[in-house]
Amino acid sequence: MSVTYGAGGSTRERTHQIVRRMLEESDIPPAAHLTCVGASRDEVDEVARDYWAAGIRHIVALRGDPPAGKDRYEPHPHGYHYASDLIAGLKRVADFEITAAAYPEPHPEAISAKADLDNLKRKIDAGATRAITQFFFQPELYLRFMDRARAAGITVPIVPGVMPVVDIVSTSRFAKRSGTSVPDWLVARFGRAGNGTQARLSVAVSVATEFTHRLMLEGVDELHFYTLNRAAVVAQTCENLGIIPAEATVVD
Repeated sequence: MSVTYGAGGSTRERTHQIVRRMLEESDIPPAAHLTCVGASRDEVDEVARDYWAAGIRHIVALRGDPPAGKDRYEPHPHGYHYASDLIAGLKRVADFEITAAAYPEPHPEAISAKADLDNLKRKIDAGATRAITQFFFQPELYLRFMDRARAAGITVPIVPGVMPVVDIVSTSRFAKRSGTSVPDWLVARFGRAGNGTQARLSVAVSVATEFTHRLMLEGVDELHFYTLNRAAVVAQTCENLGIIPAEATVVD
């Protein structure tokens, strides 16, 4: 289970507290997110050393989004500038397992799909051992991305990021900022559900189940769910797929 930062690193301290608590009170291995935003190299390295000392061995290393009020990302003058720099720095601190971000649809700041793929390769070469993709809504995008990644010599696992949709309006806004396309059929499906909470939840589970089942039919054997405080939707989706037993309980 990975624990994210808020936008611009705004929940950094809570992330640290949660992963430590998970390590102490649960048998689920935690992965802590670290970003380059708003911190010097010394500050990031200190956090990484604290994680290692606490027994946390897995970090999701990301460049991070611009802080609130800024339209563009600007590196901290004394910080790691990009995710590949952060990954290399973390590997100097300790032998972490490191997960990087990948983009089936190019990152909105990338000049091309090839440049974006080259950037992923830099992160792998710097020490990342796997990648998780940005969310996407069309399985073909991931499948074709995997073809390109393998052709480029990237051999590490690339786990598809799945984000069940409950609120199509807010998801569409988020997707636009992230460079993720939202297919018309998905918007129409939620439109037919109306404004009823239960109807929207039913559509969310149905769509997520169909989506992930298609990926599994294509040979995908690992999935990363972005829960976004919708743990019950993810739990029901997993139950539909036979991933967890029906009697399991997920607490939101």
